[in-house]
Amino acid sequence: MPRNLDYKTDLLDDLRNDREFAAAYLSAAMRDSREAFLVALRDVAEARAGMSRLATAANVNRESLYRSLSKRGNPRLDTFTAVLSALGLQIKIEPLENHSKKKRL
Repeated sequence: MPRNLDYKTDLLDDLRNDREFAAAYLSAAMRDSREAFLVALRDVAEARAGMSRLATAANVNRESLYRSLSKRGNPRLDTFTAVLSALGLQIKIEPLENHSKKKRL
């Protein structure tokens, strides 16, 4: 497929058409920082559904969704899981690598 010169256009196209890519993109952003993750989740939301359609599908107020997915957002767990579900994604919990026994509870 021909690529655009615009990074954001290409990114949104990849996020729209490939759930595996979207999941990997979100996972990488999560490893980076909370802020990066929220921006990445907003990118996926915009690419896959658009914020208005996503808000409706997740049963979340649109303005609240915009605030929750901003860099300074702090979405509630129920909002977060509803958004992921509406996007066809889910949370996966895995053990940390190189996590010493002294640090574990």
